[in-house]
Amino acid sequence: QVQVVESGGGLVQPGGSLRLSCAASGSIGGIRTMGWYRQAPGKQREWVANITPGGSTDYADSVKGRFTLSRDGAKNAVFLQMNSLKPEDTAVYFCFLIFARTYWGQGTQVTVSS
Repeated sequence: QVQVVESGGGLVQPGGSLRLSCAASGSIGGIRTMGWYRQAPGKQREWVANITPGGSTDYADSVKGRFTLSRDGAKNAVFLQMNSLKPEDTAVYFCFLIFARTYWGQGTQVTVSS
């Protein structure tokens, strides 16, 4: 069984920062691609960013330059540093890991509001 667990969401004012964490455990068999999607109310789930086992990162245009995805050493654990947050970043953020299939976390709420 593979488990993916996120943490770090919350309420922040526009222009503020938040750091999301995600850790995967179980029979994963090595370092895997991980990343984040988000889903705002009434909208489809949207890809945010991902990081490969080699450390290469890719970002959606909507977050490029504001969000940074990093890996916690040689682990299946990642951090999403979110800066200059905007109200349109409000969503439930879901972490994922790809190993034969996509495993999802339960999601963490991020609300950007004054």
